[in-house]
Amino acid sequence: MTNSPLTVVPATPEDVAALVRRAQQEALTITVVSGGHGPWSRDVPDGMRIDLTELADVRVEGTTVHIGGGATWGAVATALTDAGLAISSGDTASVGVGGLTLGGGIGWMVRSWGLAADQLIGVQLVTAAGEIVEATADENAELLWALKGGGGNFGIVTRFDFAAHHLSGIAYGEYVIGGDAAAVLRTTRDLMRTAPRELTVTYMDVPAMDPSAPAGARLAAVWAGDDADALRTSLAPVAALEGTEAAVTTPAYREILLEMPVPEAGEDAAAPPGFLGGNGLFAELDDDLIDRLVAFRGAYPASVVFLRSLGGAFADVPQETTPFPARSATWFVMAGGFDIPGMIDDDTRAAILAHWREIESGRLAEYGNFADTERPAAVPGMFSTEALKRLRAVKAEWDPHNVFRRNHNIVA
Repeated sequence: MTNSPLTVVPATPEDVAALVRRAQQEALTITVVSGGHGPWSRDVPDGMRIDLTELADVRVEGTTVHIGGGATWGAVATALTDAGLAISSGDTASVGVGGLTLGGGIGWMVRSWGLAADQLIGVQLVTAAGEIVEATADENAELLWALKGGGGNFGIVTRFDFAAHHLSGIAYGEYVIGGDAAAVLRTTRDLMRTAPRELTVTYMDVPAMDPSAPAGARLAAVWAGDDADALRTSLAPVAALEGTEAAVTTPAYREILLEMPVPEAGEDAAAPPGFLGGNGLFAELDDDLIDRLVAFRGAYPASVVFLRSLGGAFADVPQETTPFPARSATWFVMAGGFDIPGMIDDDTRAAILAHWREIESGRLAEYGNFADTERPAAVPGMFSTEALKRLRAVKAEWDPHNVFRRNHNIVA
């Protein structure tokens, strides 16, 4: 085990258990980092930062995949591609398996196989009491239910067990939009209502940020299978729109995960710009919502609009099966402006926030994985009333003193 004044890097689940006990003995606030790049991974105001990066093994047994709590999806996708398997995971290589899965996990195969959490069949977890337990459908089943979207409120997961899917290959389409973005969104919405569940699409319109996200509007599509012709046929109406340039390829599964630059030690001294906006799960992508999103992106140069199609396998899961909200949603939507000093003033900040409030007024729920600040008042909007009541009961059983509170905190 190695450690620094704020960070400890356990090598075994037993190390994690010892650290949880020590933190409570010394009244230290625990922050858990599960391999990823989110804002909370470096935001440690005090206490103990438990970094799980040494617990990152990926082990494949048939179609069951055992993944250490500190692994990233890039490493997992590499191992699974070699085995001819896949999991509906994140779409960025540097995203941590733990954070994404515990928050639900909307990924490239969400319409084919559901959320990352929907494929979770077991965990090894260190409790607030510093004990190591297993949770499966047969053992501590209610705890496993809570971990399928309830976040890091109930313990530290040191191993995830997933049921993977056979995948011979994928087809990937990229449609660069040089024409009417609203027309592209309407056409995409209409065809996705009856599209095969093998198809999941993502729309992104961004300013120049980094090579993984070129400036401008584009639609990306993944077909769960190597049938490039099926993807072309499904999205032919989009390709036919004026100003759209289409390209379809058949890359390896691991190659569709974006590579996002992650700050090295010492590089994160300057805080990233603030984000003014939010996200939501929406029942429909209606014309009014499309018009608001296109207008939002046009009004603020340093803004981003991101959408992903839902439905299919995501909608097949009964609402009560996981804590994740709004299984009836057909689209995930995120929009916001970057609060870059010197680029926007107070009036623009107020306008962005007012514009976002108009957009979010129609959402069914907020997706916690895309909410990057601690806002206790927002937690009820991330779950149904019934799920939140059930989550609080699980919290009361497994963490009655709220040891694990650096998250979208559920209080018993």
